[in-house]
Amino acid sequence: MKAVVQDRYGSADTLEFMDVDRPAPAAGEVLVRVHAASVNAYDWHFMRGDPLLGRGMMGLRRPRARVRGRDFAGRVEAVGAGVTGMEPGDEVYGEADGAFAEYVCARDGEVGPKPANLTFEQAAAIPLAANTALIGLRDVARVRPGQTVLVNGASGGVGTFAVQLGKAYGAEVTAVCSTRNVELVRSLGADRVIDYTQEDFTRGGKRYDVVLDLVGNHSLGAFRRVLTPTGTLVLSGGGVYEGGSLVGPMGLFLKRRLVAPFSRHQRLLEISALQSKANLAALRELAEAGKITPVVERTYPLNEAAEAIRYLEVEHARAKVVVTV
Repeated sequence: MKAVVQDRYGSADTLEFMDVDRPAPAAGEVLVRVHAASVNAYDWHFMRGDPLLGRGMMGLRRPRARVRGRDFAGRVEAVGAGVTGMEPGDEVYGEADGAFAEYVCARDGEVGPKPANLTFEQAAAIPLAANTALIGLRDVARVRPGQTVLVNGASGGVGTFAVQLGKAYGAEVTAVCSTRNVELVRSLGADRVIDYTQEDFTRGGKRYDVVLDLVGNHSLGAFRRVLTPTGTLVLSGGGVYEGGSLVGPMGLFLKRRLVAPFSRHQRLLEISALQSKANLAALRELAEAGKITPVVERTYPLNEAAEAIRYLEVEHARAKVVVTV
C-alpha cells in the first residue's frame, strides 16, 4: 500500500511517499480502508521531534511511528479477534498513528461509526481536534449555560470546534483570532470576536468564567488576569513551528503545575485528550444534530501530504486541512 513514511526527524522534506506492507489487525483492532485523514499540530510536532523534551514520548532518535497522520475516516476492511459491533464495509472514523496511508489499524476503542450526514473528508476533520475541544470544555472546564467562555486561537482546528461546542453548552462565547478569520468564527456562532492584531484581550476589562487557550502566546499571569475570581483556565498545545524548542507549550504547562496548588479559587488546568468510543459517539450525535460542523479550508491528495503538513506548521491554517486518499 502507499503511505507517507518518515525515518528521521526534520522538515516535511523528510517525508517519503512510498510502498509499505499493509497492516493486519491484531486482537482488539480494526483495519480501515482510509478515505480521508486530517492534519493536526500533532503531526508536525512528531515530524520535527519538537519540543525536544517530548521525544521521550515521540521517540528518542526517530519517530516511533513511521507513518504520519492521526485522524481518519473510511470503511472497515477487516476486524481482529474480540472486536464486536463492526464489520467490513461499515463507515467509521477515529484516531490511530499511521493515518496518512491507504490502510490503517486502529484500536477498537478509538473507532466509531461515522456521522451519517458528513462526507469522509468532513468526518476525518473531527476526531483529534473536536475531542480536544470536547474534553477541554465539557470535562475539564465543566462549562454550564450562561457562563462566559473565551477561546484563544478560535480559528484553528480545535478552536473552530470549541466555539461551536461552547454555544451548544449554552455559554456566551468570545473568540480570539486574526483579522482574516473574524467572519469565519462569527459564522460559527461566536457572540463576540476579538481581533488580536487590534486588541490584546489580556489587557481589557472583561473577565471570563472559562478561558480555553490553544496558542500559548501569553503568560500564565496574563491569562489569570482575565479570569473571574473563581474562573477556570484550560491549557492545550498546538501553535506553529518557530524553529524548534526545548520545551515548547510544555513550558506554560510546567508553570501551571507549579502555581496551581497555590491558587485557592481559580482553577488552572490542562487537557489530556484521550479518545474513546463514548467521545466519538458524543461527537457523532453533535454533528448529526447540526451542533458542530467541521470547517475544511484545504484538501490535498495523499501524495502531497508533506505539503499539507508544511502548510499547517507555518501558515496559521484556518480550521482543518484534510488529506484525501
